[in-house]
Amino acid sequence: MKQTFLTIGLLSAVAVSVAITRAAEPTPQLPDDAHIVSLEAVPEKIELTGRYAYVQVLLTAQLENGDRVDVTRIAESVVSDDLASTSVGGVVRAKANGQGAITYSVGGQSIEVPLVVSGQDADYEVSFVRDVMPALSKLGCNAGTCHGSLKGKNGFKLSLRGYDPLLDHRALTDDIEGRRINRAAPDQSLMLLKPSGVIPHVGGVLTRPGEPYYELIRSWVLDGVKLDIDSPRVTSIEIFPKNPIVPRPGMSQQMRLLATYSDGSVRDVTLEAFIESGNTEVAEPDNLGLVTTIRRGEAAVLARYEGNYTATTLTVMGDRSGYEWKDVPANNFVDELVYNKLQRVKALPSELCTDAEFIRRVSLDLRGLPPTSDQVRAFLADSRDTKVKRDELIDQFVGSSDYVELWTNKWADLLQVNRKFLGEEGAFALRGWIEQAVASNMPYDQFAYTLLTASGSTVDNPPAAYYKILRTPEEAMENTTQLFLGVRFNCNHCHDHPFERWTQGQYWHLAAYFAQIGRKADPAAQGKMLGGTAVEGGKPLIEV
Repeated sequence: MKQTFLTIGLLSAVAVSVAITRAAEPTPQLPDDAHIVSLEAVPEKIELTGRYAYVQVLLTAQLENGDRVDVTRIAESVVSDDLASTSVGGVVRAKANGQGAITYSVGGQSIEVPLVVSGQDADYEVSFVRDVMPALSKLGCNAGTCHGSLKGKNGFKLSLRGYDPLLDHRALTDDIEGRRINRAAPDQSLMLLKPSGVIPHVGGVLTRPGEPYYELIRSWVLDGVKLDIDSPRVTSIEIFPKNPIVPRPGMSQQMRLLATYSDGSVRDVTLEAFIESGNTEVAEPDNLGLVTTIRRGEAAVLARYEGNYTATTLTVMGDRSGYEWKDVPANNFVDELVYNKLQRVKALPSELCTDAEFIRRVSLDLRGLPPTSDQVRAFLADSRDTKVKRDELIDQFVGSSDYVELWTNKWADLLQVNRKFLGEEGAFALRGWIEQAVASNMPYDQFAYTLLTASGSTVDNPPAAYYKILRTPEEAMENTTQLFLGVRFNCNHCHDHPFERWTQGQYWHLAAYFAQIGRKADPAAQGKMLGGTAVEGGKPLIEV
């Protein structure tokens, strides 16, 4: 097992190194015959306040053929009065106080972005919550493969992805007599000696003296390793550009992340955020927010920072020469949404299915059964307008006995209606209630409300059986969130959710709500009592 963890650590270090190297290399973006007509820069004005402030600039070229291309890595930059430094990746860092501008040039076009730098001479109080913890996350210290794992590594454990500042601060400053911190000589702190490679470190060299993360941690140690647990926290993050379209595979798109804090301040966190692709066969991001496209298609680009998540959709076009949209009738509002998406990706809709295909599909979807031979013959012989007869067929199937049976069975499965939990009488009663709800076209919100608030005898009031099936607060909460909200709320049972914004604290807060539900036996019931539940004809009572 030790060998495995060592290998993972070394691979993680290599991956970070490769990502930084790749981000530093200019990426060919423009075809040889491309002609730039204008440049756009985001943000339109750069303001840098404080010693460690930076801004990720996005430069977009508008081509003569209408395409928009990210040229952040091929543009040349000139900073007035040496107020700031610029990287190949478009990151601007403060150097000296003053006002000026940065001029970006590419393809014969240029754009000037105003620049204001302040606070470089002022003391900067490093925050453990705002500065140090994001740095540790980006370096991988609290990742699941390192000290954020269930038992930590080599006797040192941090909270997974930094969800618990108090635990992490105590681990760094108090565990093993605080040997990871040296306030008298910050550079001799173990939390700096290891990631900088001065002493052996399984994770490899992650930062060096003079680099922002190293200096942030050093300043925090020098200032007395303060814990600012009440520091403003991130309330939301926003990703740019919104739903970008990349003209062809092989080109790249730089992303930018802004975090909004509880005190209203907004901060560029592109370098500390984590950006992932929902489809790595189409697009793959590196460690610094550069997304490289691979083939035509779409990929969801997911960004996370400090327990907050956001996403956008990146579309890779490919060669669409000769494309021309053909107007087609929309039979319903779903068609309109589909056609809007097809026009975005420059694809044409498929031909309308035949009547034979339609009746087979709609019958299986709505009734769970293929159409009868008589139904098929009658439908194919109907010479009326296609939309009219198809709408009429749908109306015939919806609400039919087969329709009610199919959807009753579906909901009976979802609600776990069976004799194991409810007994024969209880299962029969709950299934009958579901069948009546489907047959009467009960609104979905009323259906859910009735199940979640029902009380009394599970035979006389079948929806109350929902809480007889789900006996514990955790089971009731997890099932309710997934069944009615479409949210998997069980990964954050032990720690903050790794891919969503849900926290462990929210899990137990919501579980505590369901803990208020009480269960008891019906005093009027006769029969043997088993585990607090009346059996042999008894009717359990649910109190909500």
